[in-house]
Amino acid sequence: MNVTDTGSRGEIPLGHRTADYYFDLPQEQIAQDPLEDRAASRLLVLDRNTGAVTHGTFRDILRYLKPGDALILNDTKVIPARLLGEREGTGAAVEILLLRRRERDVWECLVRPGKKLRPGVRAVFGDGSLRAEILEVIEDGNRLVRFEFDGIFEEVLDRLGEMPLPPYITHKLRDRDRYQTVYAKYEGSAAAPTAGLHFTPELLDEVRALGVKTGFVTLHVGLGTFRPVKVEDVGEHTMHTEWYNIPPGTADLINRTHEAGGRVICVGTTSCRTIESAADENGAVRAGSGDTSIFIYPGYRFRAMDGLITNFHLPESTLIMLVSAFAGREHVLAAYREAVAAGYRFFSFGDAMFIAGGTQA
Repeated sequence: MNVTDTGSRGEIPLGHRTADYYFDLPQEQIAQDPLEDRAASRLLVLDRNTGAVTHGTFRDILRYLKPGDALILNDTKVIPARLLGEREGTGAAVEILLLRRRERDVWECLVRPGKKLRPGVRAVFGDGSLRAEILEVIEDGNRLVRFEFDGIFEEVLDRLGEMPLPPYITHKLRDRDRYQTVYAKYEGSAAAPTAGLHFTPELLDEVRALGVKTGFVTLHVGLGTFRPVKVEDVGEHTMHTEWYNIPPGTADLINRTHEAGGRVICVGTTSCRTIESAADENGAVRAGSGDTSIFIYPGYRFRAMDGLITNFHLPESTLIMLVSAFAGREHVLAAYREAVAAGYRFFSFGDAMFIAGGTQA
């Protein structure tokens, strides 16, 4: 039913207002540290058709996968993209966050303090083996920055950079690898595809032993993932652009799985956005690379994805909107309320959800 609000906000359909995706979350339920055992997190299973909820641990995912299913994972790798240095000439503190490589030595970046880092300003990092010059202010206030370095850029970055943890994580990460999936391969992300953090190599082996195929896509996650929706009508929100690649073998796996009557289950919203960006009206997925700014919110018709493994997302975020498009806003918010009441851990290092139709094991 299409319900509209005829009050002061104007006639925005229910489910298309940013405020329709708000929920209360106690601060102490925002996970600050990863669990010692990746697969020991809790798992909330949501039947997208009925709204029924089941509770378990992440290893229980084996009960809900079936022979003939295909699991699609994002093999992007997070780079230590946060650089702390000082401005040449003044010694003032500078922070640069790498977002996207534009040329060999030019990156699109976020910078602090923004007002003082104008074109022509230079900064130096660590022992001086990495230097930067602000070239240009571009959209959203981001900067194009040219880097000069001694040696190999990736090696210098690995030595001087820090992992760009989301702003809601205030604890220092003791082990960089815990903000990477165990199958991370291609460097380029400013944030991890966190639904995949729950998998261990052993659990993936068990998944394959069930007769479930695994396929990989790459989507380099940008910090736009954490950008708040600032408009009242979600349809007016502009999504960030991210680069993706779908290998021919993965596209073929998805298409053959559907032809055989199996389910395509995405691990994370990034995998979902990747295959949905490359799917035609009939759900056939094309191999290839490109940029996507797809924004999925209620009203969207899914073409390629049949199930989703995901974490619990921020209130009023584009991610909870995507999940609501798949499972229904009412079902999702009810499940979130149940998860809050049950003490689930939220966001990047938190617990997981599995969403599909007919999820009774």
